[in-house]
Amino acid sequence: MELKNAVAVVTGANRGLGRELAAQLLRNGAKVYAAARRPESVDLDGAVPLRLDVTDAESIRAAALIASDATLLVNNAGISTGTPLIAGTPEAVRLEMETNFFGPLAVTRAFAPVIEGNGGGAVLNVLSVLSWWHPAGSGAYAAAKAAAWAQSNAIREELAPRGITVSALHVGLMNTDMAAGIPADKADPADVATQVLDGIANGLPEILADETTRNVKQSLATTPAAA
Repeated sequence: MELKNAVAVVTGANRGLGRELAAQLLRNGAKVYAAARRPESVDLDGAVPLRLDVTDAESIRAAALIASDATLLVNNAGISTGTPLIAGTPEAVRLEMETNFFGPLAVTRAFAPVIEGNGGGAVLNVLSVLSWWHPAGSGAYAAAKAAAWAQSNAIREELAPRGITVSALHVGLMNTDMAAGIPADKADPADVATQVLDGIANGLPEILADETTRNVKQSLATTPAAA
């Protein structure tokens, strides 16, 4: 996909990776709708702030009407509550699924006909190394991202005849607010965003942004260790 003159909708564009993706898209010559639950929190010169809450069906419908020229959707908005599947509250588990699985699906369903009507384009789903590695302490997040990986694979096949490619980013810890409290080496969101945009431009189905993620992906054929 040619990014120059693309029209991108980036969810969660007010901070972290979403903000960096929006900024780099602008530098590449794209028009960018910077979507956030609070559009007043968007501080990117040249971007069009757009109210969009991925858990609010009405805000999704309204955003699709406003961004009616979109050719690229970046499903970046998400949460991580650190909720285990057994000990965690059902409400927290459901919140992870609503935000990280059903939210991106609802946004994609709303924007797929828009992108198709504008001649085709692309969707990017921001996932995680935890799509494939499932630590107990983050069981809800990992389950939601694993489901979002399956979603990405299924809609890739479904949307291909409509001229829409689907890419999935898998990445470990990044130096963002979401990972601020975790003491570990973290990727630079600017470096990850550059890899993402290269992957979209080249129609890659999966973008593996760091060595940890690549190693975990390669280990999928092994038997899980016993507890």
